[in-house]
Amino acid sequence: MQTIAGELSYANTIRLLKEEDEYKVIWTSNVIFPGLSNTDKIKIDTKEEARGSIYDRNDKVLAKEGKTSNIGFVPGKMNKNPENDIKRVAELLKISEDSIKTALSASYVKEDTFVQLGNISENDKYTEKELMKIAGIKIKNSVGRVYPYGEEICHLIGYVQTITKEELAENPSKGYNSSSIIGKSGLEKAFEDKLKGVNGYDVYIVDSKGKKKKTIIARQASKGQDVKLTIDINIQKQVYQQFKNDESATVVANPKTGEILAMCSTPTYDPNNFVLGMTNEKWQSITGDQREPLYNRCTGAWVPGSSFKPVIGAIALTTNSVTSDEDFGPSGKRWQKDTTWGTYNVTTVKTYSGPANLRNGLIYSDNIYFAKLALKIGKDTLKNELNKIGFNKGIEFPQPMTSSKFSGGETFESEVQLADTGYGQGKVLANPLHLAAIYTAFVNDGNMIKPYIEYKENTDNPEIYVKNAFSKEAADTIREDLIQVIEDEGGTAHNVKMDGVTLAGKTGTAEIKASQEDENGTEIGWFNVFVADETYDKQILIVSMVEDLKEKNETRYVTSRVKTILQRILK
Repeated sequence: MQTIAGELSYANTIRLLKEEDEYKVIWTSNVIFPGLSNTDKIKIDTKEEARGSIYDRNDKVLAKEGKTSNIGFVPGKMNKNPENDIKRVAELLKISEDSIKTALSASYVKEDTFVQLGNISENDKYTEKELMKIAGIKIKNSVGRVYPYGEEICHLIGYVQTITKEELAENPSKGYNSSSIIGKSGLEKAFEDKLKGVNGYDVYIVDSKGKKKKTIIARQASKGQDVKLTIDINIQKQVYQQFKNDESATVVANPKTGEILAMCSTPTYDPNNFVLGMTNEKWQSITGDQREPLYNRCTGAWVPGSSFKPVIGAIALTTNSVTSDEDFGPSGKRWQKDTTWGTYNVTTVKTYSGPANLRNGLIYSDNIYFAKLALKIGKDTLKNELNKIGFNKGIEFPQPMTSSKFSGGETFESEVQLADTGYGQGKVLANPLHLAAIYTAFVNDGNMIKPYIEYKENTDNPEIYVKNAFSKEAADTIREDLIQVIEDEGGTAHNVKMDGVTLAGKTGTAEIKASQEDENGTEIGWFNVFVADETYDKQILIVSMVEDLKEKNETRYVTSRVKTILQRILK
């Protein structure tokens, strides 16, 4: 039989008595288990085992088993007129006065009953001090999951809660019971099998006096495994501080090794609230927030805009569709291939005096150049090359990532859509982590490096995610051109230029609107940047996306914030 302590096998003999044409069991408790008498009982002792902790690359705790404080009233110790006390407790615990009164009036409550009202972190000394001033308040310490960095890394780490009936049914042989804690989101869920502790059990027989007679089955307890991440919490905090008021997604990686150093989605929530307990009002405020603080934007896919142009350029060079110095000629700010496009035109922001070649197309972010480039590559070649570098596949990672796509179907629906794809519009959607993996090819001879988040000591042999994603010559050319996007005074990211380090990057503004004439649409801002000198001691790649850029009313909104992050990482 399956028991709480594992599989149990044994032999037993049952005596039967034949009466006429029927057999009847001669019943004793020994039928249940050998050696069990009618006056004996079976008991189970449980040893709860701790869940493993999660650490960053420098061994700073990101999630651990810690102490929490249970707050409650003891009715017999309360003031005779407790109205003001109840009001103050409601303020401190951020719960309603009615919920406190309802709890105190429950039928089971006696004078000495501990009526639990809520929980606080053991580090919340102010609230604890204020509560202890109130007559009748009692604080009990208990063990629970603690997230020291809370909102700063919530989407990546996730949170735990008590297992549901459905989850218990889905995991029948993993040692869970109805009170078990299980990872609900983020890496807490992804690494559940490693992190969860295995409880110990001793199933045994006791006699009528409670004395242990015999162990039936036992299982040793074992602590959950710790998980160490490639994340640097100091970098994570820098990213959070820059974008905490935005709807954004940012990935910071080492492009030479694939290590993820930060992964931050905003707005955020405090995962400690899921462990300590959350009022209905608090839950409604989170789920009702139109900015969707529970949504991890790093796992989504977004219109990449001009941040996609280096990818198109690299494909064009790899497939010999153009040469890097080929001049497409001036086109002004509006262009269409021919009259078959009807009223549709590709537009670009500014003109320039130099040749319409790949370098200037990237420096000045020329939409028209890249629309023409996509047409030169051709729909079949572009489709095949995008699929080669991971479009429509998804990217391997502990957390599920939305697949990057270049169309609603398997190919391009029209010539206009193909042209729009050239500058990251049309129906292109890119996942930030996948886009970061593609950009690693520009510093690895055209090979895409596989991103990873579970720490390992040896980084000398990074895993190649897509070999020869681009030719070495194409990757080198794109890297040199992206350096000029920052170095050239006319470059769209010139404000990011920093002394002492060579950076390469690409800005992007993606328009989200119903039609070309729509003036009420919104914009998504991107900035992807990396250290372009392989001898530099800190190799960094940042891919950052901000929604609703049109509402920010600030030029260079994303680049200025990413520059601040870079300055603090590279100092």
